[in-house]
Amino acid sequence: MTNFATKPIPDEKPEIVWTHRPWGQQKQYAYNQECTVTYIVVEADHRLSLQSHSGRAELWIALDDGAIIQVGDQITAAKAGDEFWIPPNTKHRLSSPGYRIRVLEVGFGNWKQEDITRYEDDYNRPVKGE
Repeated sequence: MTNFATKPIPDEKPEIVWTHRPWGQQKQYAYNQECTVTYIVVEADHRLSLQSHSGRAELWIALDDGAIIQVGDQITAAKAGDEFWIPPNTKHRLSSPGYRIRVLEVGFGNWKQEDITRYEDDYNRPVKGE
């Protein structure tokens, strides 16, 4: 079995810092931390596989109202700005409710495509990776 956890993975969601500026404010999801940031777009009536990873944790930030987010057994119709912490080895899925949705993913740990384990997949992809 391959060990994908080669970089530090936080035990819990890192502190998110709001900073006020004269022009408004900013929100920092990762402060001086090594991470991988991914902008995910799911087209209408599509969804990611139900999956987990051993080598990373993920923070998902919904960018649109209505994204259907599953973390473990909990399924939520997200509002824009909602945040979801996904620890390593936790089953999770992102689904579209019938229109295009977007999520910003901040991955902590070692991001490798081979680290995906799929439990359900609409596209008949392999259980591991790809």
